Parts: sequence; structure tokens; C-alpha cells
Amino acid sequence: MLTVEKIGGTSMSQFKDVLENVIVGKRKPEEMYNRIFVVSAYNNVTNWLLEHKKTGEPGVYVQFLENADYSIGLDSLCQRLLLINKGFEEIGLNLLEAREFITFRLKQAKTMLHSLSKVLASGYVNAEDICLAAREILASIGEAHSAWNTVNILNNNGISARFIDLCGFNDSLPLTIDERIHRAFKGVDFSKDVCVATGYTKGTEGIMRAFDRGYTEVTFSKIAVEVNADEAIIHKEYHLSSADPNIVGVDKVVPVGRTNFIVADQLADIGMEAIHPKASKPLELANIDIRIKNTFEPEHPGTLITKEYVSEIPKIEIVSGTDKVLAVEIHDPMMVGEVGFDLRIMQIFAKYNVSYILKSTNANSITMVVWDNYKSREMITDLETTFYQVIVERVALVCVMGTNIALPGFLYRASKALFQKGINVESFAQSLRQVNMQFVIKREFYKDAVIALNDELCIEK
Repeated sequence: MLTVEKIGGTSMSQFKDVLENVIVGKRKPEEMYNRIFVVSAYNNVTNWLLEHKKTGEPGVYVQFLENADYSIGLDSLCQRLLLINKGFEEIGLNLLEAREFITFRLKQAKTMLHSLSKVLASGYVNAEDICLAAREILASIGEAHSAWNTVNILNNNGISARFIDLCGFNDSLPLTIDERIHRAFKGVDFSKDVCVATGYTKGTEGIMRAFDRGYTEVTFSKIAVEVNADEAIIHKEYHLSSADPNIVGVDKVVPVGRTNFIVADQLADIGMEAIHPKASKPLELANIDIRIKNTFEPEHPGTLITKEYVSEIPKIEIVSGTDKVLAVEIHDPMMVGEVGFDLRIMQIFAKYNVSYILKSTNANSITMVVWDNYKSREMITDLETTFYQVIVERVALVCVMGTNIALPGFLYRASKALFQKGINVESFAQSLRQVNMQFVIKREFYKDAVIALNDELCIEK
């Protein structure tokens, strides 16, 4: 059985546990192989390289954009990476060899960024393309660092491992992402080596341009399809659970166990990604199942995501959501019966590259829920100058999901649970497929809503 397995950044930072639980475990030596690992950068490294994903705190990339001394930023980053390396010495990392690898890779990056800054200063090129190229170069460093270290540790522990460097630092071949992956794995005997691939893949289309921070899972997906894997496994520091244990408590959640790609898409739409939607589609089309496993509970089978699964018993599988969204309502007394009114709205959404999560309408109002970020705020200014009345509220979105919830009673129980906590439903949406009930509520009630819905719908009474 050939598996492709992704290890996230938080798990990679606790690599001793990954080595013991995921890579070695209770396997016999001959059972160690026929596995490809796709690794993320260690926790926070990509934030240091680019910008913090949640807070926006600037990294080296922002220094490059602002024409600051990114060279000093890379030197500072190097010291941080060497400190990370030191933490793995006890499990077999050769610190001298590891230092040589990452310092040389950073030296290469400096040279490339210096060349890009000179070209940018000339004023004869598209500045956006140059900046995106710099972003690609910087993003790749984190995965190269963690993948090389992983191979070094495995080899030093008697496990034959091969470094699959998809970053393309040492060639100028104009390959697409798919072509580079095909070239890297062509002729590899998976029965003899554990392959460790960088989560970043260089390609002419630009993996950051196309997928931004979801690129590691896209690489993982494309490798699984390329080698026709029997299963694609994602190792996380937690189970895919009925709700967020940080909100409802560890003792109040249960692992989902089984679900399908449709529910995985619903999770991705609200930012609670079991897997990036652009990564799940190729796997779904190739009929490759996805398994989400907890790094720290290796004996647990985790959650299996398949194409055809529908629960035999009607049940709510997951309560999730986000408190980082805006409700944007466009009201116009003349809207009623006007064909194409919402097309005008969507044209502005497309202009700012904003996608809505929920849409609810009546005769003269359209309410959409969008992410609370700078793109949405810029778009709202445009909407306010175009339409009769635009109302914006900072809200939360809480969702109740499952593969088999098209049954009378679930909506009633969910609404009642919110009512009993004094939480009003500001807006609501559910499609005919009935896999996801979406409730818009006041932002301050988000955690209370998740707890109430999880207690009512997911915990056995």
C-alpha cells in the first residue's frame, strides 16, 4: 500500500513525536517504506519569511516590498532556523551538515532577491510579477529546511530516506508544477526509500500566485495523484472533531470518524480546513481517499474522507464556524423584480477578488457574509458608492454540518439550542442538498453558540 502523507508545521516542530508516532511507530523495518512524506515548514517559519498569517506582522517579504534591508532580515531568520536545528540534535540531526545546507540556501535566496530588486528598480518591468517571484523564493525556504532536516534525521536513525527537493533552486527549467513533480518522482523505487518532499513546488504558474498559503496541501495532493497513492493522509496535532476542543472542552468532542468530500468543502469555506479545497478536488476526482490523523494518537484510525460516504444514521457530524466575518446587506426599494440586480453586486465582488460564504435574500435586500479583511473593506467602500443602502455588521457564522441531516427536526433543535442561550439568528442559509445549516449571529455569542450546538446535536445524551 503506497501512501502520501502530509505533516503540518505544528507537528513538524515536535518532530520527536512525529518520528516515534508517525514514521516509526510499531512498524517492522520492512513496513517503513512505500510512504512519501510532504512536509510543511516548522511552526511560524513561513510567518517569519512572509508575514504572520493571522496578525499580519511583517516578515522578510514585507521588508523586500518596502525596500528595507531584507538581507539583515534573512540573517536574523538564519539564526532562528539554526536554533530550531539545535532542538533536533538529540534525535539525530547532524548540526554541522544542517547548518551548511540552510546557510547556503539562504545565500542563494539573497542573491536572487538582490537581482530582483535591481530589476525592480529599473522601472521597466511589471512590479507585481517581481514581487510575486520574491514571495515564491522566500516561501520555499521553510519547506526546504524542514524536509532536508527530516531526511538527515531519518538516515542517521538507520531509515533509508531520499530528499525530494521541489523548490527548483538549482535549475532554471521552465517546468509547470505538475511537470516538476512528475520529473522528481519518475523512476523512484518507493520500496527502498522513504521519500520526503518539500511542501513547496516551483512551477511556471507560481504555486503562491495560484494557492497562496495553501500550497503545501496542493503539493501533497498533486504528488498523491501523480503516484496513484492508495491513500492520502494528513497528520495534524488534533483530530477532526465534532467541534473545536479549545472552545467546548476536550471531553466534549468526539472524532468525526467518517465524512465525505462535500462536508470537507463546507469546512474549507469557513476557513476550518480539513484540506484546502484546491487540494481536495484532484484527490476526489482520482478516487483517492483522505485520512486525517492525530500525530499524538497514532493508534487511532482518525477520520476517513471518501467520495461516496453518507451516514446510515441521520446525525450532525461537525459544528464549526468563525467569528472573523462581516455581514454586508445591500438594500434597495427598487430591487424587487429587477432581473440581474445581484449581477451588479457580483461584478464588484469579482473586481476585488472577494468570495462570499453565505447569501440570503428577500424582495429588496441581499445579505452576504464575507471575511473581515482589507480586501472586503475596500470592496465595501465601492459598494457604498454604488447602491442605495449598504449595512455592514461585524458578526460570527456558526455552521451545523453532516452527510445525512436532511431530516425534520435538526433545524428545530439547532434553533432551540440557540434560543435557550439567548442568541438571536440574524440571518440563515441552507441549500437543497442540506449538508450545512449556516447561522449568522452577533460576534460576541460565537463561543456560546458553538458550545450550545455541540452539546445539543453532537454529544450523546
